[in-house]
Amino acid sequence: MNPSHTLLATWFLVAVGSACGSKAPAPTAPADAVTEPAPSPVAEAPVAESQPAPPVEPPAPPPVLPVMTVEKAGLATPESVLYDAVNDVYLVSNINGGPSAKDSNGFISRISPEGNVLALKWIDGSAKATPLHAPKGMAIVAGLLYVADLDTVRVFDMKTGKSKGNVALPGATFANDVAAGADGTVYVSDSGVTIDDKGITPTKTDAVWAVKKMKAKALAKGEELGKPNGLYVTDKGVWVNTFGTGEIYLLDAKGARSAVQKVAGALDGLYVEGDQVWTTSWEQSALMSGTNGGAFSMAQGGLPAPADFAYDSKRNLLVVPLFNDNKIVAYRR
Repeated sequence: MNPSHTLLATWFLVAVGSACGSKAPAPTAPADAVTEPAPSPVAEAPVAESQPAPPVEPPAPPPVLPVMTVEKAGLATPESVLYDAVNDVYLVSNINGGPSAKDSNGFISRISPEGNVLALKWIDGSAKATPLHAPKGMAIVAGLLYVADLDTVRVFDMKTGKSKGNVALPGATFANDVAAGADGTVYVSDSGVTIDDKGITPTKTDAVWAVKKMKAKALAKGEELGKPNGLYVTDKGVWVNTFGTGEIYLLDAKGARSAVQKVAGALDGLYVEGDQVWTTSWEQSALMSGTNGGAFSMAQGGLPAPADFAYDSKRNLLVVPLFNDNKIVAYRR
């Protein structure tokens, strides 16, 4: 960061020479006179320009420690955290296997804000009555829990955890996030990929779905959606971030995109409050914050594979699941 400086120096050579005389013979010096030797050329010391002191880099800020951590508690590939404000509890979706595998072993955990596991498998996908393969995003509407599960939205009773039915998403391959509107409409993103031992394979089913009265209809479809992931609904429309193109944009009631801005690579969770936006980025291993149409910066770094986070409105916390580390961490907003 410091500019290099070139040391400039000037050397002066002073020579003392004999003056030119007449052609007449020079007078003879007395025998006892001492002849002074001619002075040698004298070199002056280099003169250097004064250099400004290099600026001092400010010390790195101390790491921000999470105010709550849940680890070694049996979580298995936690993909999403949802804050249930009515019951003051965190719900955590656990894929517990391949993100695209129909293996009937996903589950939903209930965790207290103090970090205590209240029920590791509150909803157990291995039970026939409550099927779950690879649960991801969640939303609560009118006492019902909606959960994205590959090509289906699973619906459960918030009091009992019992199944209340399923909503098919025809042609979907990777139902990812879920968000609810004020009118009770539930929106679901399909990231349009499969993830398995071969890696991430595009399926070109990119879409955002609207679910109402247990029926699904596509709000927007097409690869230009950029592998949509995180969703958040405001009175302006449905905000979307993308895992493929690293963008955030707004979808209106007809599914048209606007306010498109590039943020960072591989975006996941999304929370919007007025003009303020928070999102997680796998590329940056960070929770990012910024404004609609403005710049984004790291709100918290050092978060490997940060997935779909929750906002705890009671404690002003952002609660982030770490997909590969099988734990969740919470930070002050």
